[in-house]
Amino acid sequence: MHHRPESQNFKKKPKSCQPALTMSTQSVQCFGKKKTATAVARCTAGKGLVKVNGKPLNLVQPEILRFKVYEPLLIVGLEKFANVDIRVRVTGGGHVSQVYAIRQAISKSLVAYYQKFVDEHSKNELKQALVQYDRTLLVADNRRCEPKKFGGPGARARYQKSYR
Repeated sequence: MHHRPESQNFKKKPKSCQPALTMSTQSVQCFGKKKTATAVARCTAGKGLVKVNGKPLNLVQPEILRFKVYEPLLIVGLEKFANVDIRVRVTGGGHVSQVYAIRQAISKSLVAYYQKFVDEHSKNELKQALVQYDRTLLVADNRRCEPKKFGGPGARARYQKSYR
């Protein structure tokens, strides 16, 4: 029996040996952003499932903003979502920013899926319908909070000045 010293490094398996995702599945990955919230949507061929962090859309919190997440589905029609599954992972930001990031990720992934696996005409129809309703469904909103400066309580406001 041979004894190997513990400091000796063993050869690691090459990456090709690890189980890889099959390339036969049609999938597209897109992200949506709002402030610091980032949502990554993976759109695959399927049967109409849309999940956010593993939960169905009807459990999205806060309840008031749930219809904001439904908007892409309602604008283009549920029949466009009938043959795709969309799974979204969202991190960062607050509740409102996350909801806006989710809806953008869903919209962008559906458009990208239609461009890659369906046809250009239906992709353009989708894109036109989404942009006509709300441009932020496909284009990121680049507004950020302006940092506070000295000499005042906020970014632009100054402390009150007395001359006497």
